[in-house]
Amino acid sequence: MKSGFLYNLLTETADIYRFALRFFKEGFRPRYEFGELIRQCYYIGNKTLGLVGITGFIMGLVITIQSHPSMEAFGAESWLPSVVSVSLVREIVPVITALICAGKIGSGIGAELGSMKVTEQIDAMEVSGTNPFKYLVVTRVFATMLMIPLLVILSDTIGLYGAYLGVNMKQVVSFHLFTNQVFEKLTYADVMPSIIKSFFFGFAIGIIGCFKGYNTTNGTQGVGRAANSAVVAATFVVFLIDLMAAQIADILHIT
Repeated sequence: MKSGFLYNLLTETADIYRFALRFFKEGFRPRYEFGELIRQCYYIGNKTLGLVGITGFIMGLVITIQSHPSMEAFGAESWLPSVVSVSLVREIVPVITALICAGKIGSGIGAELGSMKVTEQIDAMEVSGTNPFKYLVVTRVFATMLMIPLLVILSDTIGLYGAYLGVNMKQVVSFHLFTNQVFEKLTYADVMPSIIKSFFFGFAIGIIGCFKGYNTTNGTQGVGRAANSAVVAATFVVFLIDLMAAQIADILHIT
């Protein structure tokens, strides 16, 4: 049983690797589907914008409220905006945003392409002379790579505003003073790694969702399995990428 699970895991990993290689092979040569790319960017951003914004606000508010007693015990309330902002921007917001996108975008892509696969729409595109891989897969992967970093930046901004409101629940701090304290400690070494790894989060979510949907079998039951497995696999890979990013940052002494 264990050997069968390990064999299936390694086999699927190799299949995803070949699928990703095909993406790089076909994604950077003409003809480019800019219209479909813009449509997918709008669809992905619009689909997750509200949830990401609400989650970012709640994260900033809750973390600030929960951190205040500990900071107060050490007499370091003035450090609260700096500590919360760094933790939000460096780690919490990018990972939580990626997990939300893995759930909504990854499952959506897997279900959409899976439905097209089982109803033979992809085969029909091939017969009509359209490259379905370039039209369906390349545009969606590029869209996730572009939109998830933007969603992370938006969530960072809203999360910091939530932190500002959280600080003012316990003490009175002007918005000007709060922003000065935040940007006094928040540097490019905090912001850039989070944005860079968000591109990799987007690539992983897009490529896994497309792979699961593009290779769906067993009819409508396979569509549900494709959507579910896309979420599970993308979530695991997001954590794996985050772990690797933390190790690389430690090696490069990005602190």
